[in-house]
Amino acid sequence: MPTNVREELETLIRARYPIVYILSWEEARVEEAVQVVANTLERKVITWSLTQGMNPQPPGFGQNPHLVPELEVLTQINSGPDQCIYLIKDYHPYMSDYRVIRVLRDLAEKLRPRKQTILIVSPLLKLPPELEKEITVLDFGLPTAEEIEQKLNDVIMAVRENPQLDVNLAPEAREAIIHAAQGLTLEEIESVFARSLVRRRMLDVSEILVEKQQIIRKSGILEYSPPEVTMADVGGLDLMKEWLRQRRTAFTQKARAFGLPSPKGVLLIGVQGGGKSLSAKAVAALWNLPLLRMDMGKVFSGIVGSSEENMRKALSVAESVSPCVLWIDELEKGLAGVQSSSFSDAGTTARVFATFLTWMQEKSAPVFLVATANDVSMLPPELMRKGRFDEIFFIDLPHKTDRQDIISIHIKKRKRDPAKFDLVKVAVDTEGFSGAEIEQVIVGALFTAFDANRELTTDDLVAEAKAVVPLSKMMKEDIDELRDWAHLRARPASKSEE
Repeated sequence: MPTNVREELETLIRARYPIVYILSWEEARVEEAVQVVANTLERKVITWSLTQGMNPQPPGFGQNPHLVPELEVLTQINSGPDQCIYLIKDYHPYMSDYRVIRVLRDLAEKLRPRKQTILIVSPLLKLPPELEKEITVLDFGLPTAEEIEQKLNDVIMAVRENPQLDVNLAPEAREAIIHAAQGLTLEEIESVFARSLVRRRMLDVSEILVEKQQIIRKSGILEYSPPEVTMADVGGLDLMKEWLRQRRTAFTQKARAFGLPSPKGVLLIGVQGGGKSLSAKAVAALWNLPLLRMDMGKVFSGIVGSSEENMRKALSVAESVSPCVLWIDELEKGLAGVQSSSFSDAGTTARVFATFLTWMQEKSAPVFLVATANDVSMLPPELMRKGRFDEIFFIDLPHKTDRQDIISIHIKKRKRDPAKFDLVKVAVDTEGFSGAEIEQVIVGALFTAFDANRELTTDDLVAEAKAVVPLSKMMKEDIDELRDWAHLRARPASKSEE
């Protein structure tokens, strides 16, 4: 338990706060921390759960046939001895019962002079309005880096004598494991360490990321994207790649000690098919972090008030599994209609956007946001101001050298040798093509060769390129307007070719 939370709990008990609601999934860890506080204050701890009853059990408990267990425990507290701390587990299902509400309100007045405190520990906050003034809520955070390191040391000490296991960790590997385990409970951390030792015979970050996938899936709004794309799969964009490479170790303690803040995120603007989504996926692989994709369609639910809660829940999940990369694709579509929200959807979009903006500005968790957009005119101006993102990159249509790089990458992906093709000729004939369009040129040429029952040739690629009308010609005015906007307002992702 973080020292500041334990100190806060001790302060509340010393100040005779009658009822404290502790939010946590980790009952055992909470109970251990409460026992430490109780020993310091020389208080006795009595626990209760629906399945185990009171422990230690007072005389006559459970023998009153007229009272249900959730009410009997409160009557026992009412008649219990002074200087006691009552730890009540999973009591939230009963908090809507009018009888429970009345008894708790009565107890709140009686417990103050008797040095008695009720601690309700639950993973869910269910607080009726009638009890808002009597109950204090305390958020019991997930394990800190120091607690994770202690658990890591305990695991290493327990298995270090086993010659089949390699638990000798370099300082960088140790720090990477501790960072990857943040966002998990101590029980989950212990289990995932054991899983890694069983499967890999060593402590491996990738096994911890597999465990985090479960947390992400359960959110229902975020999707986990496996690291299938690397920077080697992204053609061109050398300036943006270098910018990202320099921040590869930005989440380490060494960076903090050097005085560097955690990177906030980047906004990738450019023409359709330019490689924005591909780049977002590659960032997570470059930094060896889990990639979370937020589906804005799932955020906006049909129930009034649930959209704002969905956004808060998604951001909370992202913070709980941090450090991570949070990817929002085509952001302008998800936030479309912010300006007219009060007329079209009772202000829902505006409130969701406000929640998102506040999080971007105030977040302290190491969550790196990668947002992509095609149409900057649809983005709210508040989102674009300096400080929301570390950088705004403009991904233009690839120039000749970048096109050669992209053609080579896609030919390799189709199990061909790029050296057997005239890449310069194909690059010249694909001027004005986006990366996605170049890929489709290669796919179309492969179909031609396959139909003719022969191997792919440069002529096939050239013929296919000449048959395609690129987006840069179909929507020339729109792309020129986007380029004019980006020329003064965004950082180029690629060097200009003289």
